[in-house]
Amino acid sequence: MCGIVGLFLKDPKLEPQLGAMLTDMLITMTDRGPDSAGIAIYGRPEKGKAKLTVQSANPDADFATLAEDLGKAIAAKVTGQVKDTHMVLELPEDRLEAARHAMRDLRPKAKVMSAGEGIEIYKEVGLPKDVAARFEVSRMSGTHGIGHTRMATESAVTTMGAHPFSTGSDQCLVHNGSLSNHNSVRRVLRQAGMTFETENDTEVAAAFISHKLQEGAKLGEAMEATLTDLDGFFTFVVGTKNGFGVVRDPIACKPAVMAETDQYVAFGSEYRAMVNLPGIDSARVWEPEPATVYFWER
Repeated sequence: MCGIVGLFLKDPKLEPQLGAMLTDMLITMTDRGPDSAGIAIYGRPEKGKAKLTVQSANPDADFATLAEDLGKAIAAKVTGQVKDTHMVLELPEDRLEAARHAMRDLRPKAKVMSAGEGIEIYKEVGLPKDVAARFEVSRMSGTHGIGHTRMATESAVTTMGAHPFSTGSDQCLVHNGSLSNHNSVRRVLRQAGMTFETENDTEVAAAFISHKLQEGAKLGEAMEATLTDLDGFFTFVVGTKNGFGVVRDPIACKPAVMAETDQYVAFGSEYRAMVNLPGIDSARVWEPEPATVYFWER
């Protein structure tokens, strides 16, 4: 049992409140998973720039000269902002892949949480209220985001085992459920060139979506493929640079509720996650249908 939330803003006036609204939604889901928590925030991209968000168990040592060291390694200007155990590095968009490779040599123990033009992922072991406070998520603005609070069933309680999982540029995924064929799917994806940091079944789902998108599928098509290629019980919420999507398995035993107004589209494992959103009393509220893909993009 885990808790998932998502929020896609249609009204730009709400963007300064995105972090605060997502934090409130996620905290409401705490009792669905107290082991670890994470949030992905999508900000408006700056032309020609990208972000690399990294995590370290020893941030004082790893982050002290990281921006300078990375800048020298990729021959570009790199700036960085430290947020507790995470650091957001900003760099030229065309040097993003080079930066990811350089990180392996510069800081082999640091982990890349996300990479892309707009995405930042923050996740750690602990309750949602504590994780969100550590990274000051409530102060963040953005266009959309997703969050997750976890009750571990398939793997250890660690930072890397927390959701969201990001396996592609500006892509991430959160999951409530359990996949029965993740080991066989992981083997196929590794043969196709995908890499994995954990044994978590959710990382396999994220990589499956990323691989489909890399092959040229649209978001809706990639999500539809989960219904035929992934076995088990699942509710997935997927984030991309331009939007987010939701899909449930054909049996749909994991709870899910959605709400839409002229200002936003929201997702929660339970309705109570959305009760403090503006205009929720007049929103169109529904339960996503089994084996049906829903997505919104700009």
